[in-house]
Amino acid sequence: MAEKCSEGLLNGAVPGERSKQDKSVKRGNWGNQIEFVLTSVGYAVGLGNVWRFPYLCYRNGGGAFMFPYFIMLVFCGIPLFFMELSFGQFASQGCLGVWRVSPMFKGVGYGMMVVSTYIGIYYNVVICIAFYYFFVSMTRVLPWTYCSNAWNTPDCVGVLDGNLSSHAAVNLTRLFNATQKRTSPSKEYWRRYVLNLSDDIGNLGEVRLPLLGCLGVSWVVVFLCLIKGVKSSGKVVYFTATFPYVVLTILFVRGITLEGALTGIMYYLTPQWDKILDAKVWGDAASQIFYSLGCAWGGLITMASYNKFHNNCYRDSIIISITNCATSVYAGFVIFSILGFMANHLGVDISKVADHGPGLAFVAYPEALTLLPISPLWSILFFFMLILLGLGTQFCLLETLVTAIVDEVGNEWIIRRKTFVTLGVAVAGFLLGIPLTTQAGIYWLLLMDNYAASFSLVVISCIMCVAIMYIYGHRNYFKDIEMMLGFPPPLFFQICWRFISPAIIFFILVFTVIQYRPISYNEYVYPTWAISIGFLMALSSVICIPIYAIYKVCHSEGDTLLERLKNATKASKDWGPALAEHRSGRYAPAFSPSTESHLEVQPLHPEKARNEAAAASPAQGSNGSAHSQDSRL
Repeated sequence: MAEKCSEGLLNGAVPGERSKQDKSVKRGNWGNQIEFVLTSVGYAVGLGNVWRFPYLCYRNGGGAFMFPYFIMLVFCGIPLFFMELSFGQFASQGCLGVWRVSPMFKGVGYGMMVVSTYIGIYYNVVICIAFYYFFVSMTRVLPWTYCSNAWNTPDCVGVLDGNLSSHAAVNLTRLFNATQKRTSPSKEYWRRYVLNLSDDIGNLGEVRLPLLGCLGVSWVVVFLCLIKGVKSSGKVVYFTATFPYVVLTILFVRGITLEGALTGIMYYLTPQWDKILDAKVWGDAASQIFYSLGCAWGGLITMASYNKFHNNCYRDSIIISITNCATSVYAGFVIFSILGFMANHLGVDISKVADHGPGLAFVAYPEALTLLPISPLWSILFFFMLILLGLGTQFCLLETLVTAIVDEVGNEWIIRRKTFVTLGVAVAGFLLGIPLTTQAGIYWLLLMDNYAASFSLVVISCIMCVAIMYIYGHRNYFKDIEMMLGFPPPLFFQICWRFISPAIIFFILVFTVIQYRPISYNEYVYPTWAISIGFLMALSSVICIPIYAIYKVCHSEGDTLLERLKNATKASKDWGPALAEHRSGRYAPAFSPSTESHLEVQPLHPEKARNEAAAASPAQGSNGSAHSQDSRL
């Protein structure tokens, strides 16, 4: 009896409800709730937590930035996170299948797939570069320590170069401030050796074979971890989602013991309260919360779709969101303690060594690591942490695409061959990523990062909120959540979903448009044709929404446009919980005796049930029997 009670609690069963089989046999579920939480943490916590948040924090008022950041977390981040988790968990479907709730808006799901495809392509290239730095760090002396290599130029000045002894009178502060041509050995290693950077985005040059090899390694790792879907990835995340925190803690302890570390941390946290009134600070806070949590990528819906129906996703959303933001703040301490040490060593202001994006991960921080004793060890740990942070997000991106494809086809054949679908998506991702390993690859990578997953995510998320709250209806959705969790969403979340979160999303969209600046990479300014391609990538995901809506309206029943619109937006008859035993109330199907008997024996004799169903006549156009629903899954 005790075992049954504990099992019921683990499944999140509603108190007082009779015992239920809370598993989807065909589709599969997470092994336990911890696997889901760790996977979602790994998905939300990514490279942006390490290289974007600390930079935004010190640029927007240090500690003062925390105030709008946590306000946006409470009023936008957590509510949107909870909405997407509950959406996927209720229907047990990926980002396409959930739109049975309002079929006209299925284009939102296709838009999510397009965005996840773009991100999955270039994100794994970043991981492959981290793999490359991880491998080359396995040496006695890091290759970007000195300026005595074949790829270095006369402008290279290394902080540990032997030739500095002959110029002892040269003040490093004056050297950094007055010599505009000075380049560090880590920067030249990055630009002239690793990337062998071309002079223009249109000049692809040759494929960098070391990067191509590492890209193959990263895709093989991702595929092997997803070879059995969530059954295998759920076991891998015990390591990939937790070990980065071990590395962060090791680097933090090492960092705060260095001279100048306190200066760096103070620079990171010192509040500039006058910036609180700056709209840009609030815009950056809202954007960082929105993008870092992975909203509108489709991954949250996909991961939650493998939950058991009564899992408490409300609690999970709060835990995961707060963990994500706390990780960002913690990473800032790690990064700026090391950068403070480097600035102190060079005798320059920390703003001269602080950077963001790839510049922080592959230039500024690696150079700081050369100043530490046993620098290869710290370099190996740092890049291993980047690899694990990246893989956690990449797992979910790939699973989002695979799940959407399998759920959409929905027949027995593709469900049994899901591994081959995963392999096909991985191979396609590898082939599409090859251009990003050329000499102009970094230009294309940044172009995709800035346009493919920027304002399009905001548009997709805004339309999703409107479709669920105002087309499907907030009362219907609140009842769905109460059926699933045993309690309705708290009043605060109801208000946020209906009014506050959409308003903040709209504010982010306006802020993104007003603050738009043409993309550049260091001194290189992107040509007009490249920026046009960027806008086309952004538009390619958003355009899915009106195109599919027009298609659905044209193919809906009705004599007038208004009737067609009503039928296109009305929830499908097979919308609702995936398993028959959860379809109660307005989701209860009108059973015939024969159908009911199929449902009763299915958990005990799945093969027999399938054979009988194959011989039976097609299902009538009712609310959908559980058996027909399960076959789609």
